[in-house]
Amino acid sequence: MSKRKVSVVDKIYAVNLYLDGKESQRRIADMFDVSLASVQQWIRNYESMGANAFTLKGNKKYSKELKQQAVVDYLAGYGSQDDICKKYGIRSKAKLQIWIKKYNGHEELKSSGTGGSIIMTKGRKTTFEERVEIVQYCIAHDRNYAKTAEQYQVSYQQARNYIVKYEAGGIEALRDNRGKRKRPDEMSELEKLRAEVKILKAEKECAEMEASF
Repeated sequence: MSKRKVSVVDKIYAVNLYLDGKESQRRIADMFDVSLASVQQWIRNYESMGANAFTLKGNKKYSKELKQQAVVDYLAGYGSQDDICKKYGIRSKAKLQIWIKKYNGHEELKSSGTGGSIIMTKGRKTTFEERVEIVQYCIAHDRNYAKTAEQYQVSYQQARNYIVKYEAGGIEALRDNRGKRKRPDEMSELEKLRAEVKILKAEKECAEMEASF
């Protein structure tokens, strides 16, 4: 099948045809004389980044940590390759497949290109209250670890670990295990309640945002 260059306007139109349930992916591919994979990539990119996905110039840069986390999430079964690409804003599923192959072959995943925003890789000490706030922010922003790391100046891995800990053990899992620690019977019930309310409020806001789309 011959392929032609499709304009930004036509790509957005094509994606909306599918999202509105007016045409199938196969039918859209035939209409625009492109491959089915191209249509699927348009849809994935649009759902991940909006119309901006079609106006970005040049190659998008991906940090080493983003590549690693995308691969780890996929191998851990947190979603299909399409799901992972949407979550991390990866413009091509082929890129993810290359990263997976390198990771499985024990090759180092390096940051692509130079310049752009730098994701903090070195962690810092945080208080229990900060960790609660970080989790709250991350949940409210669709578990965007990179954005959370930048907002609170922690490492990408820290942001992700706090979410993992919270999901596995609740608020108490966010307490620092090192040094002196209050026993459960010494903790303020009000303190625990306030922390739980913060998380519940964030989850409610997140659910409301998703429902509004």
